[in-house]
Amino acid sequence: MSEFFPQIGKIPFEGKDSKTPLAFKYYDPDKVVAGKTMKEQLKFALSWWHTMGGDGTDMFGCGTADKTWGQTDPAARAIAKVDAAFEIMDKLSIDYYCFHDRDLSPEYGSFAETAAELDKVVDYLAEKQKATGKKLLWGTAKLFDHPRFMHGAGTSPSADVWAYSAAQVKKAIDATVKLGGTGYVYWGGREGYETLLNTNLGLEQDNLARFLRMTIDYGRSIGFTGDYYIEPKPKEPTKHQYDFDVATVIGFLRKYGLDKDIKMNIEANHATLAGHTFQHELRVARENGLFGSIDANQGDVLLGWDTDQFPTNIYDAAFCMYEVLKAGGFTNGGLNFDAKARRGSFTAEDIFYSYIAGIDTFALGLLAADKIITDGRIDKFVDDRYASWKSGIGADIISGKATIQDLEKYIMDKGEVVDSIGSGRQEYLEAVVNNVLFSL
Repeated sequence: MSEFFPQIGKIPFEGKDSKTPLAFKYYDPDKVVAGKTMKEQLKFALSWWHTMGGDGTDMFGCGTADKTWGQTDPAARAIAKVDAAFEIMDKLSIDYYCFHDRDLSPEYGSFAETAAELDKVVDYLAEKQKATGKKLLWGTAKLFDHPRFMHGAGTSPSADVWAYSAAQVKKAIDATVKLGGTGYVYWGGREGYETLLNTNLGLEQDNLARFLRMTIDYGRSIGFTGDYYIEPKPKEPTKHQYDFDVATVIGFLRKYGLDKDIKMNIEANHATLAGHTFQHELRVARENGLFGSIDANQGDVLLGWDTDQFPTNIYDAAFCMYEVLKAGGFTNGGLNFDAKARRGSFTAEDIFYSYIAGIDTFALGLLAADKIITDGRIDKFVDDRYASWKSGIGADIISGKATIQDLEKYIMDKGEVVDSIGSGRQEYLEAVVNNVLFSL
C-alpha cells in the first residue's frame, strides 16, 4: 500500500533549540513529568471529523483542501480515510483517535444500508488497531447535520426523529464497544431551542434525560465499561443550548439522577464562548467529581463562533494541565485535538504542522503545570487564604458542630468583625506564574 504522505517521515523529538519544522521541540514522549511519561500524561487523539474530513469549508466559502483521499466513491473513500489516518497517527506518534459515526462512513439510502456500510469500516478499523496498537479514545454519533435533526435529536418534537436518533446512538455505541473505546460522548449539536414560542421546554428536557438513560443502560448491557461524557457547548448552533456549560449540565444531570453515569468532555473554545475560561470549566468539573476528557483547541477572542483552532496558547495549556494533574491525571479520557488547520493552511504538510504545534503546546503546558505545583507558591497562598476554616469557628462550621445560635454568640462576644484575610494579591500571583513559565 502506497503512502499518502511519502514526503513526510516519522516526526522526531529534537528539543527546544531545533529549527526543523517537522520536529517536536518540547514533546518528548519518554520524559517523566509528575511521575508519568509525557506519553502517559498527554493521551493525544486525532479527531476524525476535522483531520480526515475538514476541507476548509466555512459559512462564506467552499473547501480549499483536498480531503477526498484519492477516491470518488464514498465507500472507498471511507476505507482510504482509515489508511491515511493511521499513517498520520503513526508519523506523529499519536496513540488514539476519536470519531463521529457519519465521518467514519457517510449516510446512504436507508438506515439499514448506512449501518451495514458503517460495520465494514468498523471491521477495517479493528484490523488496523490490531496491526498497529492504536486505540479508540471515544466515539460519538453525528446527530446534527442531516435535515432530520433541524429541531434536535434527543430533544426533537418528532417522536420518529427521537427514535431514529436512539437507533443511531445504539449503532455508534456498538462500534465504540467493538473498537475497545474507553469513552462515549453525547455531543448535543442541536439540543436546545431558538424561541419559546414553539418549544415545550419541560418535555424536551425530560425526553433528553430519557434518551440518555436508555442509551447508557444499553451500553452497559453489552459490556461497555468506559465513561460516558457530555460535551458542554453554548450557542452552537442553537441560541439556547440545554448543555450551555459545565454548571448547567451538572444541574441537569442531578435533576434526572444521571450524575453518577456521566462525566464531562470539556472543550476550550466552548468554554470561552460560554463566557468562562477553559480552566474555570475544568475546575467546576473537577470539584464536582465529573472531570473526564478534553477537546483541546482554542478560539479567537475577536470572533463570536467556534473557530476550533489548534492550541498554541501556553497559559491556557498550563492552567489546563494544572487541573488535569490536580485531578490525578486522565483515566479513560485524553486530549483530543478537536481542531482544524486554518482555511488558508491547505497542504498535506499543514496537517502535521498543526498537530506539532498543538502537541508541543500541551507538552509545554504539562511542564509548566508541574512546575507551578512543585514551586508551591500558588497552592500555599490559596491554602493560607482559607486557613480560618481549618480551626476554631471555621472548623466548627464545616463539621456541623456550630449552630446559628453559636454563631450569634460568637459574633456577640467578638464584637466588630474586620476582614483579616488581607490582599488577594492577584497581580503578584500572576507574576509568580510568569516567573515559573519563563524559567522552564
